[in-house]
Amino acid sequence: MHIVLFGDQHLDSLGGAQVSMRLQRRFLEHAGHTVTVVAPRMHVGRSSAPSTAKGEPDPAYLDTPSIPITVDREYSMTWPGKRVDRFLDRAFASRPPVDLVHVQADFWGAFIGHRFAHRHGIPVVHTMHNRVDVGLAAVTPLHRPVLAVLNAWRRTAMRGIGDRVPGWDGWAYLRGIAQESGAVTAPSGHFARRLEEHGVLDRVDVVWNGIDDDVLDRTLAARGPRKPGRPRFVWLGRMSPEKRLLPFLEAVVASGVDAEIEVIGGGGQLRAAERISRGHDGIRFAGRLPYAETLARIAAADAVVQTSIGFETQGMTPFEAAALGTPTIVSDPDIGAELRGGQWLVPGSDTGDPERVAALAETLRIAASDIAGGTAPVPDAEVAESFRQSSRTAAMIAVYERVLAAG
Repeated sequence: MHIVLFGDQHLDSLGGAQVSMRLQRRFLEHAGHTVTVVAPRMHVGRSSAPSTAKGEPDPAYLDTPSIPITVDREYSMTWPGKRVDRFLDRAFASRPPVDLVHVQADFWGAFIGHRFAHRHGIPVVHTMHNRVDVGLAAVTPLHRPVLAVLNAWRRTAMRGIGDRVPGWDGWAYLRGIAQESGAVTAPSGHFARRLEEHGVLDRVDVVWNGIDDDVLDRTLAARGPRKPGRPRFVWLGRMSPEKRLLPFLEAVVASGVDAEIEVIGGGGQLRAAERISRGHDGIRFAGRLPYAETLARIAAADAVVQTSIGFETQGMTPFEAAALGTPTIVSDPDIGAELRGGQWLVPGSDTGDPERVAALAETLRIAASDIAGGTAPVPDAEVAESFRQSSRTAAMIAVYERVLAAG
């Protein structure tokens, strides 16, 4: 098959969806398929598509004309419309015929991908990565007007495809961008259930995002016995409000826990995080790290700390931790239920932030005591094995084949 992946951001940029799509591309190619990735051109780090091992442009990347949308120029957007339609049609004229479009985008990438598939009569699989209502509410008090604008944009950009879907909230938006999909997938059971309950599609397939088999095996092989010393906690992710890094650091300070805290990642809240942590010698900011190094840090930790609530459609880090044998302090009960074991669940997810911080501080103390006493919970072995990317790619190929068989 020739499969075209459409994303909102270039796969070289930072983000869980980008990591997942990079892995999907590689494992689909291992399975003998051809993959083209369509996403906005980046404006930082490089001026052209990534290179192959021979130094040639990577033919899998098809970068669309774009404009930067963040101050650090990490992220960009491509305006959906006839200009990019013509660009893609010209580019694909010299590539093998496309069998299936896999949209893994929630905004401009979704509009562009569905327009392309509709124009050429190609079946679509759509993976939902983003619960847009919760995400927008976490970053702006104007989320309702923003959602109204997004739905108006959807109706304009997807005229004749998803423009007849009524409503102005986040679920109407997701229903609209999924309208012509032969299948919709979600990276967790809890998100799939919500998509079904809100009429995005009657049946939503659950296909977890996975972890690179080869890197996983190397990391596990290199992992030695636990080194003596203070309990080691690691938090990783984008430093933005919905990830709740600042409440986590407030909980660390309030807990008085004698532990090493490593924070991996970057983002707009770094300075605020550093201010909270000032004077606490146990907190260290590692910055952004390569994928393999990040996994090594998770494997070396005594526990990963997951702090977002209601935002994650999967929550990659607890599952990566489980695959590496590392338990997690879990704030989101939906993630905890899917993880099944190997966790300390923070109580009171439905309370206000002061109560959540206090509950997280107490859970940190309990976890540190369990780690020191050798009684930390053990991750579920079935969850760990099912998180390998090879199994996730096989599950996605089965979805592809079903959609193609249905015509």
